[in-house]
Amino acid sequence: MLERMIVEPGATARLEERDPADTLGLPGKEEGKKHLEDLLGELSDLQTRLYAESKRSVLLVLQGLDASGKDGTIRSVFTGVNPQGCRVTSFKAPSTLELAHDFLWRIHAACPTRGEIGIFNRSHYEDVVTVRVRELAPEAVWRSRPERIREFERLLTDEGTTVLKCFLQISKEEQQERFDERVHDPAKRWKYNPADLETRKLWSEFELAYGEAIAETSTEGAPWYIVPGDRNWVRNVAVATILVETLRRLDPKYPEPRIDVPAPG
Repeated sequence: MLERMIVEPGATARLEERDPADTLGLPGKEEGKKHLEDLLGELSDLQTRLYAESKRSVLLVLQGLDASGKDGTIRSVFTGVNPQGCRVTSFKAPSTLELAHDFLWRIHAACPTRGEIGIFNRSHYEDVVTVRVRELAPEAVWRSRPERIREFERLLTDEGTTVLKCFLQISKEEQQERFDERVHDPAKRWKYNPADLETRKLWSEFELAYGEAIAETSTEGAPWYIVPGDRNWVRNVAVATILVETLRRLDPKYPEPRIDVPAPG
């Protein structure tokens, strides 16, 4: 599954060739939900061990167009983890204070501490993609940022943070359905923003900008995964699999007790 989503270093993202409704070979929705339950149980155990070990951290970056499912992914995948070892940061338009610093200042301050899993709902990639598409900065500024990001993420990995980046890809048709649902569902109406409709007019520009940014910043130490997002259950299984496979590889250990503890019996 991971091989179908990962963007290898130096490769293009091929967003236009990927199917947002891809099931990634999963047998079906009900089987997928059962598989997700197993993954979340293992994720809870691995996260507890990472928190107890307190030597390394994991950063999960979630990016995607409006209504791509970033909030839903967080709710579904992290439902069983210990809140003490998990921190979510949602990045919105930068404040006056944040604009007075370099574009990575607020990002670095929100990175996970040792033992934590940090989740970014949007991230520093807004300062490449959105800034580019909406012409909020000259090309000379946003063109240089992917290189700065590669250097920044290499610093994080060198210091013990494993960086995972997921682009939640949805189709234009699915996005429209989700916008319509926001209008008609009272529980989701608060999310509706008329400005989202203006963003839809720039779909091609956003897709091009994301494709280039992903290709420029997918590295061995901080890879990008293109996650099919039209089916929520596939998306959730995919992100959970990426996390669990990564944590299995890290294999965090419980620390030795600080005092001699007699063996049971």
